[in-house]
Amino acid sequence: MSDASHTPAVDTGTDTPSAAISATTAAIPGTRKSSAKPARSRSREFALQALYQHLVGRNEAADIDLFTRDLSGFHKADSAHYDALLYGCIEHAAELDALIGPKLDRQFAEISPIEHAIMWIGVYEMQHCPDVPWRVVLNECIELAKDFGGTDGHKYVNAVLNGLAPELRSAEVQADRQSGRAK
Repeated sequence: MSDASHTPAVDTGTDTPSAAISATTAAIPGTRKSSAKPARSRSREFALQALYQHLVGRNEAADIDLFTRDLSGFHKADSAHYDALLYGCIEHAAELDALIGPKLDRQFAEISPIEHAIMWIGVYEMQHCPDVPWRVVLNECIELAKDFGGTDGHKYVNAVLNGLAPELRSAEVQADRQSGRAK
């Protein structure tokens, strides 16, 4: 995880979301080097790119999946986790939005598709991936927002997911609070 401050997104002049996201990541100082990223972190990044294509382009999951698997570095990702995130978030989009919506201070149309996709990933993982601790889900989503989202987008993602964690992982959050590992 990077402790560096977030640099605002850069206009890459590209027409494809994955190229824009990749170019933006390359321009961010302090971003973890690709070789140092765990396979699950990589799968979240590829799922984010794919979900962005779904939210912005309304492309079909299977078409997005084929495109994404051809991207450089995909072979180093946890493809099973990527599949769960991509297909799970799209399949459960209405349910995810129903959980996220009450925590927002604005309409979904006013939320960046990057932050929207990151929140989908976070809520989906909290609901369907009990092997991933809630604090890991939260930290990974914050890092995605720092790397790919707008200025201060990570703060918004943090507030929403941290607000949902007690509802989605109540026993785990309560145990962490009692042990002093979480506020």
